Amino acid sequence: MSAKSNVLHSGPVEVPQAPPKRGMSRAQKILFFATGWLIVLMPFLFWWNTWFGRHLTDQQLNNYLHDDKKPRHVQQALVQISERMGHGDATVKQWYPDLLRLAVYPVEEVRNTDAWVMGQDTSGAGFHDTLLKMLADSSPMVRGNAALSLVRFGDATGRPQIVALLQPAHITAPVSGRIVDSDRPGTAIHQGGLLAKLQDANGKMIEIRSPIPGRSRSIAQTGANVAAGAEVAVVDPDAQQVWEALRALYLIGQVDDLSAIRPYERELPDISTDVRQQAQITEKAIRDRAGLF
Repeated sequence: MSAKSNVLHSGPVEVPQAPPKRGMSRAQKILFFATGWLIVLMPFLFWWNTWFGRHLTDQQLNNYLHDDKKPRHVQQALVQISERMGHGDATVKQWYPDLLRLAVYPVEEVRNTDAWVMGQDTSGAGFHDTLLKMLADSSPMVRGNAALSLVRFGDATGRPQIVALLQPAHITAPVSGRIVDSDRPGTAIHQGGLLAKLQDANGKMIEIRSPIPGRSRSIAQTGANVAAGAEVAVVDPDAQQVWEALRALYLIGQVDDLSAIRPYERELPDISTDVRQQAQITEKAIRDRAGLF
């Protein structure tokens, strides 16, 4: 009999079985679900800790106002003070001395918010004088917000700063160098947003940032060589900034301001209907005051 016959007539052949799959242990299940929960929880906690609408108790608000390690906490406290002012909550007056103190805070965003908050109560002791001093702030946004708040006091001293809010920001190179990276023109940008990177003759990298929120009109492109003081970018102000400035000029604007207002009356894709209409009624109010019909 052949070897093949021997195989065919031998006893049943045992087919090897795959080892049974082991399920996750209890510890692995706990770790799996904990990881999944954290993936969901962490973004919520980040949002919760940075959302300015989260209610703060008086103690939390006081702590946040003095949390110099986290300027966003200071800013959040200021926003809530403003909201309480709007609801006629007299208890916020206990923090009015802090509003005066924060007018010279080293972080620009805090000073900017502070200038806006002080405009919510024209009876606040020292607010008027402090806002007048803030018209000389190094930040154009702080100067603008201080000027807008002064209008609530019936004070038009900050009119030049308000008109400036309608103007594009022209950003220049602090030193000579080469653009090694830059954003694209037409990109929306927030205040302090990065526009370009400039490398000087020593190889040092310098970041060129926008002093205002808005949309970039032009930016020197990668590879361009620029001299110190040369224009690197032009940023048009954002719609909210323009709208607030137009509202203020409706009350205090003069004929000399019309050249800055009229560009916003045009029907252009980047100018909203609300802004265009506000520009039109602002010009009319100015012309009526001046007796120009």
